[in-house]
Amino acid sequence: MRTALAILLILGSLLGHVRADAFDAGALAGTAGAPQFLPVTEAYQLAVEVEADGDLRAYWQIADAYYMYQHRFSFELRDDSGEIAVTADMPEALSRTDEYFGEVSVYYQQADITLRPARHAARATLSLTSQGCADAGLCYPPHTQYFDVDFDAGTATPLAEAPERPAPAAATGEAASAGAAVLLSMLALAFVGGAILNLMPCVFPILSLKVLSFARSTDHDRHLHSWLYTAGVVASFLLVAAVLIGLKQAGEAVGWGFQLQSPGFVIALAYLFIAMGLSLSGVVDFGGNLMNAGSGLANRGGRSGSFFTGVLAVVVASPCTAPFMGTALGFAVSQPPQVGLLVFAALGAGMAAPLLLFGYSGLARRLMPRPGPWMETLKQFLAFPLYVTAVWLLWVAGRQTGVDTMAAALVGAVMLALGLWLWDRRHWRRGLAVACLVVAAGLGAWRGPEHGVAARAGDDGRGTWSETQVAALRAAGKPVFVDVTADWCITCKANEATVLLTEDITRAFGSHGVAYLVADWTNHDAAIAALLERHGRTGIPLYLLYPADPGAAPLVLPQLLTKKTVLAALRDVAGAPDIADAAQ
Repeated sequence: MRTALAILLILGSLLGHVRADAFDAGALAGTAGAPQFLPVTEAYQLAVEVEADGDLRAYWQIADAYYMYQHRFSFELRDDSGEIAVTADMPEALSRTDEYFGEVSVYYQQADITLRPARHAARATLSLTSQGCADAGLCYPPHTQYFDVDFDAGTATPLAEAPERPAPAAATGEAASAGAAVLLSMLALAFVGGAILNLMPCVFPILSLKVLSFARSTDHDRHLHSWLYTAGVVASFLLVAAVLIGLKQAGEAVGWGFQLQSPGFVIALAYLFIAMGLSLSGVVDFGGNLMNAGSGLANRGGRSGSFFTGVLAVVVASPCTAPFMGTALGFAVSQPPQVGLLVFAALGAGMAAPLLLFGYSGLARRLMPRPGPWMETLKQFLAFPLYVTAVWLLWVAGRQTGVDTMAAALVGAVMLALGLWLWDRRHWRRGLAVACLVVAAGLGAWRGPEHGVAARAGDDGRGTWSETQVAALRAAGKPVFVDVTADWCITCKANEATVLLTEDITRAFGSHGVAYLVADWTNHDAAIAALLERHGRTGIPLYLLYPADPGAAPLVLPQLLTKKTVLAALRDVAGAPDIADAAQ
Protein backbone atom coordinates (compact mmCIF):
# COMPACT_ATOMS: atom_id res chain seq x y z
CA MET A 1 0.00 0.00 0.00
CA ARG A 2 2.89 2.40 0.63
CA THR A 3 3.98 1.81 -2.96
CA ALA A 4 0.51 2.74 -4.19
CA LEU A 5 0.49 5.89 -2.09
CA ALA A 6 3.94 6.84 -3.33
CA ILE A 7 2.68 6.51 -6.91
CA LEU A 8 -0.34 8.63 -6.02
CA LEU A 9 1.75 11.38 -4.43
CA ILE A 10 4.21 11.45 -7.34
CA LEU A 11 1.36 11.74 -9.84
CA GLY A 12 -0.25 14.39 -7.64
CA SER A 13 2.94 16.41 -7.57
CA LEU A 14 3.08 16.24 -11.35
CA LEU A 15 -0.46 17.58 -11.48
CA GLY A 16 0.58 20.38 -9.15
CA HIS A 17 3.14 21.52 -11.67
CA VAL A 18 0.65 21.77 -14.53
CA ARG A 19 0.49 25.55 -14.30
CA ALA A 20 1.98 26.73 -17.54
CA ASP A 21 -1.21 28.50 -18.53
CA ALA A 22 -1.23 30.31 -15.19
CA PHE A 23 1.92 32.33 -15.86
CA ASP A 24 2.61 32.04 -19.59
CA ALA A 25 -0.47 33.75 -20.95
CA GLY A 26 1.29 37.12 -20.97
CA ALA A 27 2.87 39.33 -18.39
CA LEU A 28 -0.29 41.22 -17.62
CA ALA A 29 -2.92 39.56 -19.80
CA GLY A 30 -4.57 36.86 -17.70
CA THR A 31 -6.61 35.09 -20.38
CA ALA A 32 -5.96 33.61 -23.79
CA GLY A 33 -6.41 36.08 -26.62
CA ALA A 34 -5.93 39.12 -24.38
CA PRO A 35 -3.44 41.87 -25.33
CA GLN A 36 0.18 41.10 -24.42
CA PHE A 37 1.39 44.18 -22.53
CA LEU A 38 5.05 45.12 -22.22
CA PRO A 39 6.83 45.33 -18.87
CA VAL A 40 6.89 48.94 -17.70
CA THR A 41 10.65 49.33 -18.27
CA GLU A 42 10.27 48.18 -21.87
CA ALA A 43 7.21 50.30 -22.59
CA TYR A 44 8.99 53.41 -21.27
CA GLN A 45 12.78 53.24 -21.66
CA LEU A 46 14.57 55.96 -19.70
CA ALA A 47 18.04 57.47 -20.19
CA VAL A 48 19.55 60.30 -18.11
CA GLU A 49 22.42 62.51 -19.27
CA VAL A 50 24.47 65.20 -17.51
CA GLU A 51 24.83 68.24 -19.77
CA ALA A 52 27.83 70.56 -19.91
CA ASP A 53 26.06 73.39 -18.05
CA GLY A 54 25.16 71.10 -15.12
CA ASP A 55 21.57 70.51 -16.16
CA LEU A 56 20.11 67.02 -16.46
CA ARG A 57 18.32 65.58 -19.46
CA ALA A 58 15.75 62.83 -18.78
CA TYR A 59 14.69 61.13 -22.01
CA TRP A 60 11.93 58.53 -22.22
CA GLN A 61 11.59 56.46 -25.41
CA ILE A 62 7.92 55.41 -25.47
CA ALA A 63 6.80 52.24 -27.27
CA ASP A 64 4.17 52.42 -30.00
CA ALA A 65 0.57 52.52 -28.71
CA TYR A 66 1.74 53.59 -25.24
CA TYR A 67 1.69 57.07 -23.70
CA MET A 68 2.80 58.93 -20.54
CA TYR A 69 0.95 61.53 -18.48
CA GLN A 70 2.52 64.97 -18.26
CA HIS A 71 1.03 65.69 -14.82
CA ARG A 72 2.30 62.40 -13.33
CA PHE A 73 6.01 63.23 -13.61
CA SER A 74 7.85 64.10 -10.41
CA PHE A 75 11.56 64.53 -9.71
CA GLU A 76 13.77 64.60 -6.63
CA LEU A 77 17.50 65.37 -6.47
CA ARG A 78 19.35 64.84 -3.20
CA ASP A 79 22.97 64.96 -2.06
CA ASP A 80 24.65 64.62 1.34
CA SER A 81 23.49 68.12 2.30
CA GLY A 82 19.85 67.40 1.62
CA GLU A 83 17.32 67.93 -1.14
CA ILE A 84 18.19 70.08 -4.14
CA ALA A 85 15.28 71.92 -5.76
CA VAL A 86 14.92 71.24 -9.48
CA THR A 87 12.96 73.02 -12.17
CA ALA A 88 11.56 70.85 -14.95
CA ASP A 89 11.20 72.18 -18.50
CA MET A 90 8.35 70.13 -19.88
CA PRO A 91 7.97 69.78 -23.66
CA GLU A 92 4.67 70.41 -25.40
CA ALA A 93 2.20 67.57 -24.97
CA LEU A 94 -0.91 66.30 -26.75
CA SER A 95 -4.40 66.76 -25.32
CA ARG A 96 -6.39 63.62 -24.63
CA THR A 97 -9.63 62.63 -22.95
CA ASP A 98 -8.45 59.84 -20.69
CA GLU A 99 -10.65 57.22 -19.02
CA TYR A 100 -8.48 57.37 -15.90
CA PHE A 101 -7.91 61.12 -15.33
CA GLY A 102 -10.28 62.89 -17.73
CA GLU A 103 -8.82 65.78 -19.77
CA VAL A 104 -5.03 65.36 -19.66
CA SER A 105 -1.83 66.14 -21.56
CA VAL A 106 0.16 63.10 -22.67
CA TYR A 107 3.31 62.16 -24.55
CA TYR A 108 3.56 59.61 -27.35
CA GLN A 109 6.83 58.30 -28.85
CA GLN A 110 9.08 60.29 -26.50
CA ALA A 111 9.27 62.61 -23.51
CA ASP A 112 12.41 64.78 -23.40
CA ILE A 113 12.59 66.75 -20.13
CA THR A 114 15.35 69.11 -18.92
CA LEU A 115 15.94 69.35 -15.16
CA ARG A 116 17.71 72.46 -13.78
CA PRO A 117 19.16 72.04 -10.24
CA ALA A 118 18.95 75.10 -7.96
CA ARG A 119 22.50 74.59 -6.70
CA HIS A 120 25.65 72.77 -7.72
CA ALA A 121 26.49 69.36 -6.28
CA ALA A 122 29.45 67.12 -6.96
CA ARG A 123 27.35 63.95 -6.61
CA ALA A 124 23.66 63.33 -5.98
CA THR A 125 20.88 60.80 -6.29
CA LEU A 126 18.11 61.51 -8.79
CA SER A 127 14.70 59.85 -8.49
CA LEU A 128 12.20 60.13 -11.33
CA THR A 129 8.58 59.03 -11.00
CA SER A 130 6.31 58.63 -14.01
CA GLN A 131 3.10 56.91 -15.02
CA GLY A 132 1.82 55.74 -18.37
CA CYS A 133 -0.86 53.68 -20.04
CA ALA A 134 -1.40 51.57 -23.13
CA ASP A 135 -3.99 52.41 -25.74
CA ALA A 136 -5.26 48.83 -25.34
CA GLY A 137 -6.56 49.65 -21.87
CA LEU A 138 -3.88 48.92 -19.23
CA CYS A 139 -2.73 51.71 -16.92
CA TYR A 140 0.52 51.03 -15.07
CA PRO A 141 0.96 52.12 -11.46
CA PRO A 142 3.41 55.01 -10.83
CA HIS A 143 6.98 53.84 -11.45
CA THR A 144 10.07 55.33 -9.79
CA GLN A 145 13.62 54.96 -11.11
CA TYR A 146 16.88 56.03 -9.47
CA PHE A 147 20.19 57.31 -10.83
CA ASP A 148 23.53 58.04 -9.20
CA VAL A 149 24.59 61.34 -10.78
CA ASP A 150 28.25 62.35 -10.80
CA PHE A 151 28.20 65.96 -12.02
CA ASP A 152 32.00 66.26 -12.06
CA ALA A 153 32.45 63.15 -14.21
CA GLY A 154 29.30 63.88 -16.24
CA THR A 155 27.73 60.44 -15.69
CA ALA A 156 24.33 59.18 -14.54
CA THR A 157 24.32 55.53 -13.50
CA PRO A 158 21.00 53.62 -13.03
CA LEU A 159 20.41 52.16 -9.56
CA ALA A 160 18.43 48.97 -8.96
CA GLU A 161 16.69 50.38 -5.89
CA ALA A 162 16.44 53.49 -3.76
CA PRO A 163 19.72 54.18 -1.92
CA GLU A 164 19.68 54.11 1.85
CA ARG A 165 19.98 57.50 3.48
CA PRO A 166 21.87 57.82 6.75
CA ALA A 167 19.81 59.02 9.68
CA PRO A 168 20.91 60.84 12.84
CA ALA A 169 21.94 58.58 15.69
CA ALA A 170 18.92 59.49 17.83
CA ALA A 171 16.54 58.83 14.95
CA THR A 172 18.28 55.55 14.21
CA GLY A 173 17.75 54.40 17.80
CA GLU A 174 14.08 55.39 17.75
CA ALA A 175 13.61 53.66 14.40
CA ALA A 176 15.25 50.50 15.73
CA SER A 177 12.91 50.46 18.74
CA ALA A 178 9.89 51.08 16.56
CA GLY A 179 11.05 48.39 14.11
CA ALA A 180 11.44 45.86 16.92
CA ALA A 181 7.95 46.64 18.20
CA VAL A 182 6.46 46.21 14.72
CA LEU A 183 8.32 42.93 14.22
CA LEU A 184 7.10 41.58 17.56
CA SER A 185 3.51 42.53 16.75
CA MET A 186 3.76 40.84 13.33
CA LEU A 187 5.20 37.70 14.93
CA ALA A 188 2.29 37.68 17.39
CA LEU A 189 -0.25 38.09 14.58
CA ALA A 190 1.40 35.28 12.61
CA PHE A 191 1.38 33.01 15.68
CA VAL A 192 -2.33 33.63 16.33
CA GLY A 193 -3.16 33.19 12.64
CA GLY A 194 -1.34 29.86 12.58
CA ALA A 195 -3.20 28.68 15.67
CA ILE A 196 -6.57 29.58 14.09
CA LEU A 197 -5.70 27.43 11.07
CA ASN A 198 -6.26 24.36 13.25
CA LEU A 199 -9.98 25.17 13.39
CA MET A 200 -10.37 25.11 9.61
CA PRO A 201 -12.14 22.08 8.07
CA CYS A 202 -9.02 21.31 6.02
CA VAL A 203 -6.80 20.85 9.08
CA PHE A 204 -9.03 19.93 12.01
CA PRO A 205 -9.36 16.20 11.18
CA ILE A 206 -5.57 15.80 11.14
CA LEU A 207 -5.10 17.56 14.47
CA SER A 208 -7.99 15.65 16.05
CA LEU A 209 -6.62 12.24 15.13
CA LYS A 210 -3.11 13.15 16.23
CA VAL A 211 -4.46 14.28 19.61
CA LEU A 212 -6.46 11.08 19.95
CA SER A 213 -3.30 9.06 19.33
CA PHE A 214 -1.88 10.57 22.55
CA ALA A 215 -4.53 8.84 24.64
CA ARG A 216 -2.54 5.59 24.97
CA SER A 217 0.98 7.04 24.61
CA THR A 218 3.66 7.50 27.26
CA ASP A 219 4.87 10.97 28.25
CA HIS A 220 8.12 10.38 26.36
CA ASP A 221 6.30 9.41 23.16
CA ARG A 222 3.88 12.33 23.41
CA HIS A 223 6.70 14.84 23.84
CA LEU A 224 8.82 13.34 21.07
CA HIS A 225 6.04 13.07 18.51
CA SER A 226 4.62 16.51 19.25
CA TRP A 227 8.05 18.06 18.59
CA LEU A 228 8.49 16.03 15.42
CA TYR A 229 5.08 17.22 14.24
CA THR A 230 6.11 20.80 15.07
CA ALA A 231 9.33 20.39 13.10
CA GLY A 232 7.36 19.19 10.07
CA VAL A 233 4.95 22.14 10.26
CA VAL A 234 7.65 24.80 10.72
CA ALA A 235 9.94 23.31 8.05
CA SER A 236 7.05 23.25 5.56
CA PHE A 237 6.17 26.89 6.22
CA LEU A 238 9.82 27.87 5.82
CA LEU A 239 9.91 26.04 2.48
CA VAL A 240 6.76 27.85 1.32
CA ALA A 241 8.29 31.14 2.49
CA ALA A 242 11.51 30.49 0.58
CA VAL A 243 9.57 29.77 -2.62
CA LEU A 244 7.29 32.80 -2.22
CA ILE A 245 10.14 35.19 -1.37
CA GLY A 246 12.25 33.78 -4.19
CA LEU A 247 9.46 34.29 -6.73
CA LYS A 248 8.87 37.82 -5.44
CA GLN A 249 12.53 38.72 -5.79
CA ALA A 250 12.55 37.20 -9.29
CA GLY A 251 9.79 39.63 -10.23
CA GLU A 252 6.79 37.26 -10.23
CA ALA A 253 3.45 38.83 -9.29
CA VAL A 254 2.43 36.21 -6.74
CA GLY A 255 0.98 36.19 -3.25
CA TRP A 256 -0.20 33.88 -0.51
CA GLY A 257 -2.37 31.18 -2.05
CA PHE A 258 -0.76 31.54 -5.49
CA GLN A 259 -0.45 27.76 -5.75
CA LEU A 260 -4.26 27.50 -5.73
CA GLN A 261 -4.35 29.52 -8.95
CA SER A 262 -3.07 26.38 -10.67
CA PRO A 263 -5.95 24.03 -11.59
CA GLY A 264 -3.49 21.14 -11.51
CA PHE A 265 -2.59 21.85 -7.89
CA VAL A 266 -6.25 22.26 -6.93
CA ILE A 267 -7.22 18.94 -8.51
CA ALA A 268 -4.23 17.15 -6.95
CA LEU A 269 -5.20 18.57 -3.56
CA ALA A 270 -8.79 17.38 -4.04
CA TYR A 271 -7.50 13.90 -4.85
CA LEU A 272 -5.38 13.97 -1.69
CA PHE A 273 -8.46 14.86 0.40
CA ILE A 274 -10.40 12.01 -1.21
CA ALA A 275 -7.60 9.54 -0.45
CA MET A 276 -7.43 10.77 3.15
CA GLY A 277 -11.20 10.47 3.49
CA LEU A 278 -11.17 6.90 2.15
CA SER A 279 -8.53 6.03 4.72
CA LEU A 280 -10.61 7.48 7.57
CA SER A 281 -13.70 5.67 6.29
CA GLY A 282 -11.83 2.38 6.41
CA VAL A 283 -12.07 1.76 2.66
CA VAL A 284 -8.30 1.73 2.28
CA ASP A 285 -5.42 1.37 4.73
CA PHE A 286 -2.26 3.41 4.13
CA GLY A 287 0.22 1.58 6.29
CA GLY A 288 -2.07 1.58 9.30
CA ASN A 289 -3.46 5.11 9.14
CA LEU A 290 -2.89 7.97 6.71
CA MET A 291 -2.79 10.62 9.38
CA ASN A 292 -0.48 8.76 11.72
CA ALA A 293 1.74 7.54 8.90
CA GLY A 294 2.19 10.96 7.36
CA SER A 295 0.84 10.04 3.94
CA GLY A 296 2.56 6.67 3.83
CA LEU A 297 6.03 8.15 4.32
CA ALA A 298 6.37 6.88 7.88
CA ASN A 299 8.41 3.99 9.12
CA ARG A 300 10.99 3.38 11.85
CA GLY A 301 8.47 3.39 14.67
CA GLY A 302 6.35 6.26 13.39
CA ARG A 303 8.82 9.08 14.13
CA SER A 304 9.09 10.19 10.55
CA GLY A 305 5.32 9.74 10.38
CA SER A 306 4.84 12.49 12.96
CA PHE A 307 7.14 14.81 10.98
CA PHE A 308 5.32 14.15 7.70
CA THR A 309 1.94 14.52 9.39
CA GLY A 310 3.07 18.10 10.11
CA VAL A 311 4.02 18.47 6.45
CA LEU A 312 0.64 17.10 5.41
CA ALA A 313 -1.13 19.54 7.73
CA VAL A 314 0.53 22.48 5.98
CA VAL A 315 -0.28 21.10 2.52
CA VAL A 316 -3.98 20.67 3.29
CA ALA A 317 -4.09 24.10 4.94
CA SER A 318 -3.49 25.71 1.52
CA PRO A 319 -7.17 26.54 0.86
CA CYS A 320 -7.62 27.96 4.36
CA THR A 321 -6.73 31.35 5.71
CA ALA A 322 -7.16 33.19 8.98
CA PRO A 323 -8.03 36.84 9.67
CA PHE A 324 -4.73 37.49 11.48
CA MET A 325 -2.53 36.14 8.70
CA GLY A 326 -2.94 38.77 5.98
CA THR A 327 -1.13 41.67 7.66
CA ALA A 328 1.69 39.46 8.94
CA LEU A 329 2.24 37.81 5.55
CA GLY A 330 2.19 41.15 3.77
CA PHE A 331 4.82 42.37 6.20
CA ALA A 332 6.89 39.20 5.73
CA VAL A 333 7.35 39.45 1.97
CA SER A 334 8.11 43.18 2.13
CA GLN A 335 11.03 42.66 4.53
CA PRO A 336 14.52 41.21 4.06
CA PRO A 337 14.44 37.42 3.57
CA GLN A 338 15.63 36.62 7.09
CA VAL A 339 12.77 38.65 8.62
CA GLY A 340 10.26 37.07 6.24
CA LEU A 341 11.42 33.58 7.18
CA LEU A 342 11.08 34.49 10.88
CA VAL A 343 7.44 35.53 10.39
CA PHE A 344 6.65 32.30 8.53
CA ALA A 345 8.35 30.33 11.31
CA ALA A 346 6.06 32.09 13.82
CA LEU A 347 3.08 31.10 11.66
CA GLY A 348 4.21 27.46 11.76
CA ALA A 349 4.82 27.63 15.51
CA GLY A 350 1.29 28.91 16.00
CA MET A 351 -0.16 26.10 13.93
CA ALA A 352 1.81 23.48 15.89
CA ALA A 353 1.15 25.03 19.33
CA PRO A 354 -2.17 23.25 20.08
CA LEU A 355 -0.61 19.82 19.55
CA LEU A 356 2.35 20.75 21.74
CA LEU A 357 -0.13 21.85 24.40
CA PHE A 358 -1.86 18.46 24.34
CA GLY A 359 1.53 16.73 24.35
CA TYR A 360 2.65 18.44 27.55
CA SER A 361 -0.52 19.44 29.41
CA GLY A 362 -2.10 16.75 31.51
CA LEU A 363 -5.07 19.04 32.16
CA ALA A 364 -5.72 19.42 28.43
CA ARG A 365 -5.63 15.66 27.98
CA ARG A 366 -7.92 15.10 30.97
CA LEU A 367 -10.53 17.26 29.25
CA MET A 368 -10.61 14.70 26.45
CA PRO A 369 -13.17 11.84 26.74
CA ARG A 370 -11.84 8.48 27.84
CA PRO A 371 -10.63 6.15 25.02
CA GLY A 372 -13.23 3.76 23.64
CA PRO A 373 -15.10 2.61 20.53
CA TRP A 374 -16.27 6.21 20.00
CA MET A 375 -12.77 7.02 18.71
CA GLU A 376 -13.26 4.81 15.64
CA THR A 377 -16.68 6.38 15.04
CA LEU A 378 -15.18 9.85 15.29
CA LYS A 379 -12.40 8.89 12.88
CA GLN A 380 -14.95 7.74 10.30
CA PHE A 381 -17.07 10.86 10.85
CA LEU A 382 -14.05 13.14 10.23
CA ALA A 383 -13.82 11.75 6.70
CA PHE A 384 -16.91 13.71 5.66
CA PRO A 385 -15.42 17.21 6.07
CA LEU A 386 -12.60 16.00 3.83
CA TYR A 387 -15.05 14.78 1.17
CA VAL A 388 -16.87 18.13 1.30
CA THR A 389 -13.56 19.97 0.94
CA ALA A 390 -12.68 17.82 -2.08
CA VAL A 391 -16.04 18.64 -3.70
CA TRP A 392 -15.41 22.34 -3.12
CA LEU A 393 -11.90 22.13 -4.62
CA LEU A 394 -13.24 20.37 -7.72
CA TRP A 395 -15.83 23.15 -8.04
CA VAL A 396 -12.96 25.69 -7.83
CA ALA A 397 -11.15 23.82 -10.62
CA GLY A 398 -14.34 23.98 -12.68
CA ARG A 399 -14.57 27.73 -12.12
CA GLN A 400 -10.96 28.08 -13.23
CA THR A 401 -11.08 25.95 -16.36
CA GLY A 402 -14.65 25.04 -17.27
CA VAL A 403 -17.22 22.31 -16.67
CA ASP A 404 -15.55 19.80 -19.02
CA THR A 405 -12.37 19.83 -16.96
CA MET A 406 -14.35 19.51 -13.74
CA ALA A 407 -16.26 16.52 -15.14
CA ALA A 408 -12.99 14.83 -16.17
CA ALA A 409 -11.55 15.46 -12.70
CA LEU A 410 -14.67 13.93 -11.10
CA VAL A 411 -14.31 10.79 -13.22
CA GLY A 412 -10.65 10.78 -12.21
CA ALA A 413 -11.73 10.90 -8.55
CA VAL A 414 -13.87 7.80 -9.10
CA MET A 415 -10.93 6.02 -10.76
CA LEU A 416 -8.74 7.07 -7.82
CA ALA A 417 -11.17 5.53 -5.35
CA LEU A 418 -11.41 2.35 -7.45
CA GLY A 419 -7.64 2.05 -7.71
CA LEU A 420 -7.15 2.46 -3.95
CA TRP A 421 -9.94 -0.03 -3.24
CA LEU A 422 -8.40 -2.61 -5.58
CA TRP A 423 -4.91 -2.28 -4.11
CA ASP A 424 -5.49 -4.22 -0.92
CA ARG A 425 -7.47 -6.95 -2.64
CA ARG A 426 -5.77 -9.93 -4.30
CA HIS A 427 -2.23 -9.54 -5.49
CA TRP A 428 -3.10 -9.97 -9.18
CA ARG A 429 -5.26 -6.85 -8.99
CA ARG A 430 -2.30 -4.59 -8.21
CA GLY A 431 -1.66 -4.01 -11.91
CA LEU A 432 -5.29 -2.99 -12.43
CA ALA A 433 -5.06 -0.66 -9.40
CA VAL A 434 -1.97 1.05 -10.81
CA ALA A 435 -3.74 1.46 -14.17
CA CYS A 436 -6.68 3.13 -12.40
CA LEU A 437 -4.32 5.53 -10.58
CA VAL A 438 -2.61 6.42 -13.86
CA VAL A 439 -5.99 7.02 -15.53
CA ALA A 440 -7.01 9.21 -12.56
CA ALA A 441 -3.84 11.29 -12.95
CA GLY A 442 -4.39 11.60 -16.69
CA LEU A 443 -7.97 12.78 -16.24
CA GLY A 444 -6.86 15.24 -13.59
CA ALA A 445 -4.24 16.68 -15.94
CA TRP A 446 -6.61 16.96 -18.93
CA ARG A 447 -7.97 20.40 -19.79
CA GLY A 448 -11.18 21.01 -21.70
CA PRO A 449 -11.71 23.69 -24.34
CA GLU A 450 -12.95 26.27 -21.83
CA HIS A 451 -10.21 28.28 -20.10
CA GLY A 452 -10.79 30.96 -17.55
CA VAL A 453 -14.11 31.95 -16.02
CA ALA A 454 -15.27 35.53 -15.88
CA ALA A 455 -15.38 37.25 -12.53
CA ARG A 456 -18.56 36.94 -10.54
CA ALA A 457 -20.37 39.97 -11.87
CA GLY A 458 -23.41 41.02 -13.82
CA ASP A 459 -26.82 39.74 -12.77
CA ASP A 460 -26.26 40.48 -9.06
CA GLY A 461 -25.38 44.12 -9.71
CA ARG A 462 -21.63 43.66 -9.30
CA GLY A 463 -19.16 44.71 -11.96
CA THR A 464 -15.75 43.45 -12.98
CA TRP A 465 -12.82 45.35 -11.47
CA SER A 466 -10.27 47.25 -13.48
CA GLU A 467 -8.29 50.40 -12.76
CA THR A 468 -10.10 51.98 -15.71
CA GLN A 469 -13.53 51.16 -14.29
CA VAL A 470 -12.64 52.49 -10.82
CA ALA A 471 -11.38 55.78 -12.27
CA ALA A 472 -14.40 56.16 -14.55
CA LEU A 473 -16.90 55.54 -11.75
CA ARG A 474 -15.16 57.96 -9.39
CA ALA A 475 -14.98 60.57 -12.14
CA ALA A 476 -18.76 60.19 -12.46
CA GLY A 477 -19.14 60.95 -8.74
CA LYS A 478 -19.70 57.40 -7.48
CA PRO A 479 -18.03 55.77 -4.46
CA VAL A 480 -16.59 52.37 -5.35
CA PHE A 481 -16.29 49.21 -3.27
CA VAL A 482 -13.67 46.74 -4.55
CA ASP A 483 -13.88 43.12 -3.42
CA VAL A 484 -10.65 41.22 -4.13
CA THR A 485 -11.72 37.60 -3.80
CA ALA A 486 -11.29 34.09 -5.19
CA ASP A 487 -13.32 30.90 -5.26
CA TRP A 488 -10.62 29.09 -3.26
CA CYS A 489 -10.60 31.69 -0.46
CA ILE A 490 -12.67 30.42 2.48
CA THR A 491 -12.67 33.73 4.35
CA CYS A 492 -13.83 35.51 1.17
CA LYS A 493 -16.78 33.15 0.75
CA ALA A 494 -17.74 33.50 4.42
CA ASN A 495 -17.67 37.31 4.22
CA GLU A 496 -19.80 37.25 1.07
CA ALA A 497 -22.40 34.93 2.58
CA THR A 498 -22.71 36.63 5.97
CA VAL A 499 -22.07 40.29 5.12
CA LEU A 500 -21.43 41.54 1.59
CA LEU A 501 -24.25 39.81 -0.30
CA THR A 502 -26.87 40.20 2.41
CA GLU A 503 -29.96 42.28 1.77
CA ASP A 504 -28.93 44.90 4.36
CA ILE A 505 -25.56 45.70 2.79
CA THR A 506 -26.92 45.50 -0.77
CA ARG A 507 -29.63 48.03 0.16
CA ALA A 508 -27.09 50.29 1.89
CA PHE A 509 -24.81 50.28 -1.16
CA GLY A 510 -27.73 50.98 -3.47
CA SER A 511 -29.12 53.80 -1.32
CA HIS A 512 -25.85 55.71 -1.53
CA GLY A 513 -24.85 54.95 -5.09
CA VAL A 514 -21.88 52.72 -4.26
CA ALA A 515 -20.60 50.70 -7.21
CA TYR A 516 -19.57 47.14 -6.26
CA LEU A 517 -16.65 45.77 -8.30
CA VAL A 518 -15.21 42.24 -8.05
CA ALA A 519 -11.50 41.60 -8.60
CA ASP A 520 -11.50 37.82 -9.07
CA TRP A 521 -8.08 36.30 -8.26
CA THR A 522 -9.21 32.68 -8.71
CA ASN A 523 -6.80 32.52 -11.65
CA HIS A 524 -3.50 34.34 -11.89
CA ASP A 525 -3.90 38.03 -12.72
CA ALA A 526 -0.83 40.28 -12.51
CA ALA A 527 -2.94 43.45 -12.35
CA ILE A 528 -4.72 42.19 -9.22
CA ALA A 529 -1.39 41.07 -7.73
CA ALA A 530 -0.08 44.60 -8.31
CA LEU A 531 -3.18 46.02 -6.58
CA LEU A 532 -2.50 43.80 -3.55
CA GLU A 533 1.14 44.84 -3.48
CA ARG A 534 0.27 48.54 -3.56
CA HIS A 535 -1.78 48.04 -0.41
CA GLY A 536 0.85 45.97 1.39
CA ARG A 537 -0.95 42.63 1.05
CA THR A 538 0.27 39.28 -0.24
CA GLY A 539 -3.04 37.48 -0.03
CA ILE A 540 -6.79 37.90 0.01
CA PRO A 541 -9.39 38.97 0.90
CA LEU A 542 -8.77 42.67 0.34
CA TYR A 543 -11.61 45.16 0.60
CA LEU A 544 -11.24 48.76 -0.61
CA LEU A 545 -13.85 51.50 -0.33
CA TYR A 546 -13.01 54.44 -2.60
CA PRO A 547 -14.60 57.87 -2.00
CA ALA A 548 -16.12 59.54 -5.05
CA ASP A 549 -13.35 62.17 -4.93
CA PRO A 550 -10.67 60.82 -7.35
CA GLY A 551 -7.92 62.45 -5.27
CA ALA A 552 -8.89 60.74 -2.00
CA ALA A 553 -7.24 57.53 -0.81
CA PRO A 554 -9.41 54.41 -0.35
CA LEU A 555 -10.35 52.96 3.01
CA VAL A 556 -8.91 49.46 3.60
CA LEU A 557 -11.40 47.30 5.49
CA PRO A 558 -10.47 44.35 7.75
CA GLN A 559 -10.20 40.86 6.29
CA LEU A 560 -12.89 39.57 8.64
CA LEU A 561 -15.99 41.67 7.99
CA THR A 562 -19.10 42.46 9.98
CA LYS A 563 -22.09 44.46 8.84
CA LYS A 564 -21.26 47.11 11.42
CA THR A 565 -17.74 47.50 10.02
CA VAL A 566 -18.93 47.90 6.43
CA LEU A 567 -21.66 50.37 7.38
CA ALA A 568 -19.23 52.44 9.45
CA ALA A 569 -16.79 52.61 6.53
CA LEU A 570 -19.62 53.53 4.18
CA ARG A 571 -20.70 56.29 6.58
CA ASP A 572 -17.18 57.73 6.57
CA VAL A 573 -16.89 57.65 2.77
CA ALA A 574 -20.42 58.66 1.79
CA GLY A 575 -20.75 61.20 4.58
CA ALA A 576 -24.25 59.96 5.29
CA PRO A 577 -25.27 60.19 8.97
CA ASP A 578 -28.33 58.03 8.36
CA ILE A 579 -26.47 55.19 6.68
CA ALA A 580 -27.15 52.83 9.56
CA ASP A 581 -30.85 53.26 8.90
CA ALA A 582 -30.37 51.84 5.43
CA ALA A 583 -29.72 48.44 6.97
CA GLN A 584 -32.91 48.43 9.01
